[in-house]
Amino acid sequence: MPDIDIVQVKTPSELTEFINLPWKLYRNHPNWVPPLKKYVRKLLDTKTHPFWQFSDQLLLLARRGRETVGRIAGIIDRNYNQYHKTGMGVWGFFECIDDREVAQALFSRVEDWVCGQGMTFLRGPLNPSTNYEIGMLVEGFDRAPTFMMPYNPPYYLDLVESAGFRKEKDLLSFLVDRSWEPPEWMEALGRRLREQGSVTVRSGDVNKLEAEIALMKKIYDESWSKNWGFVPMTEGEVAELAADLVKIVDPDFAVFIFYKNKPAGVGLAVPDLNPLLKRLNGKIGLMGPIKWLLYRKEVRGLRGLLFGVKEEYRQLGLPFIALTHAMQIARTSDRYDYLELGWNLEDNEAINRLEQEGGARPHKRYRIYRKSFADRW
Repeated sequence: MPDIDIVQVKTPSELTEFINLPWKLYRNHPNWVPPLKKYVRKLLDTKTHPFWQFSDQLLLLARRGRETVGRIAGIIDRNYNQYHKTGMGVWGFFECIDDREVAQALFSRVEDWVCGQGMTFLRGPLNPSTNYEIGMLVEGFDRAPTFMMPYNPPYYLDLVESAGFRKEKDLLSFLVDRSWEPPEWMEALGRRLREQGSVTVRSGDVNKLEAEIALMKKIYDESWSKNWGFVPMTEGEVAELAADLVKIVDPDFAVFIFYKNKPAGVGLAVPDLNPLLKRLNGKIGLMGPIKWLLYRKEVRGLRGLLFGVKEEYRQLGLPFIALTHAMQIARTSDRYDYLELGWNLEDNEAINRLEQEGGARPHKRYRIYRKSFADRW
């Protein structure tokens, strides 16, 4: 068997090879949803994407003879390390054949690179940070992912763990469908808060888009500032994300919660475009608009992209006010059959317990791995 060569991506053709590899690996995985190649290319572009203004990148391909058999990205996020006063290296964008030797060669090169820059541990998968797509699927392989959630074959767990990585944190998602009815205690709580006039909920205003985005970021940053893995997005990152999402977002599902007229919480759910992305198979092309017209009715769900409640308001039951608001709108529109809530941190017991008590059911589990360089020597 030919030796494994690890090649750094330097040319446009090698970048194309890096982007295209999943189409080879997932051809027998019907639940995989192809990303738009144009989006992946933009996200990896160190000259134009704002994430790389403060981050370093190493893209690697694994080859055995003439065959490409794996890929990985090494990342150093200086904003995260400064925010948390730590030395984190990141691996992400990992794809590989079912071969421990290939995976070990890829991880080893990333470890060498980040360790050489003074990092003390390696975490992943982050693609490229917690503000984007993260985690490795460990439960729920029988169901397709929702928009901007990862999917991978079950054997990836063995590849990662055999390379010395151990679980650091699990992320959970929950599902609510059209049959959902809020329990009596939730309805009673909502009625009491509304009758008191202390809590108000409103949807986003497309005529004040810039101000709405700024308010959403402010509430979310304050809500998540003490959570594991959090790092604030820069203004450039927010603008980049907003430019992508504004094309698809339904303002009815951008929810702002106020307590005594003060911003207390925020939530954003976006249409689950994955059924359409599966049809597009990585490219919009000339047929893209036609496919949208033909298949847009297949988009029947929502993905809860973000949610946060400021710490001082977390005992008021505000998550359920927002959930009830969103599900009432979903039923009225008749466009959506389900809402995925997540990801949630596994140890955020309060929100996980409350969502399940409110009728949401467990849907998928994802894992973040960590390896200390103290274990390497």
